[in-house]
Amino acid sequence: MTAPPYPPAGGYPAEPQRPGGTGGAHARPTETAGRHEDVGEVSLGQLVGDVTRDLSTLMRQELALARAELKQEASKSAKGAGALGGAGFAGSMAVLFLSIALWWALSHVVGHSWSALIVAVIWGIVAAVLAAVGRRKFREVNPTPERTVDTLKTIPDALKGERGGTP
Repeated sequence: MTAPPYPPAGGYPAEPQRPGGTGGAHARPTETAGRHEDVGEVSLGQLVGDVTRDLSTLMRQELALARAELKQEASKSAKGAGALGGAGFAGSMAVLFLSIALWWALSHVVGHSWSALIVAVIWGIVAAVLAAVGRRKFREVNPTPERTVDTLKTIPDALKGERGGTP
């Protein structure tokens, strides 16, 4: 079995390279079949097998591309989640120690209950700002594998024998 003419998960070349031929969509049938000298020698079963194999290879490559794109987007999601998790931990530690210190300091000026309320409002504002930053990071995530969708849109034209959208 020979290697597919396309790279596994990368971009696709404009025309596939065939051993000993020019390749591409306008190649003679003998070049497309590759191992047959005359079209008359190629049986319908062999042609169907070649097409099936090529479609199978194409689908595997498209799945690999989709996997790579989704992995990249998952990485962005992980960074956003990490930022939110870190903000939550840092916020809880800050709330714990600074709240106690601030509450104690303010209690000498306005009383214990008012100082506790003031401290709670301050940390509520900090939490809202951190939540807005994390939310913005999640909005940057694009769960659609756009390159894969674009290449999948070209498959029907390729099966019809069209190149670049022109017959």
